[in-house]
This record gives sequence, C-alpha cells and structure tokens, in this order.
Amino acid sequence: MSDYSVHYSDTAFWKKIRHYAVIANPELIEKALILYYCLIDPSTANWAKAMIAIALGYFILPFDGVPDFLGIPGYVDDLAFILSIFSAVIGQIRPEHQARAQEQVREWLER
Repeated sequence: MSDYSVHYSDTAFWKKIRHYAVIANPELIEKALILYYCLIDPSTANWAKAMIAIALGYFILPFDGVPDFLGIPGYVDDLAFILSIFSAVIGQIRPEHQARAQEQVREWLER
C-alpha cells in the first residue's frame, strides 16, 4: 500500500470535503468524516490513525487511481479505498464519531 498519508493535512481535508460535500457521494463524505473524527480522537490507537491518514491522504489527492475531475467515476476509487480502511479500523470507530459526521453531513445538505 502506498503511503498517501504524506498528502494528508487538516486544511487540505476540510477544503476538499467542503467543496465536494454536495456533489460527491454522501456515503463517501460521511465515511471520510467518520474517519477524520476517529483520527483526531486521542483514544484511537496509533496503528488505526496511521491507516486513516493514508485513506484521507488518498481522498485528498486529486490525481489518484481515478482522477477526481472525472466526476462520479473519480469518486468510486476514493469510496472503495475509504471503505476498505473503514472496515479495517471499525473497532476504533465510536458512536460519537458517527454522530458528529452525520450531523456535519446533514448541516451541509440543508444549505
């Protein structure tokens, strides 16, 4: 697995996710946010944080497996990558991570 974590930063994550919140697959946005909230939780294990940083780095990178400028096909690979990491760290994801992500998505979709 490539180390996409070098492309991760909070600023780049929030810039991309806000920009694509309405046009991207809502499941992708929610799962990315859940992973983000898990990442910033001090109780999350370091191994999980490393995997999450890789996933979010891949999400941020505009020219990954399928470039994001291609629209929906450009998000399919992002969703697959996010879901694979999500399933690997599922034991680290807490209900509060999910609740915060769902609230954020709901807020953005209501605008």
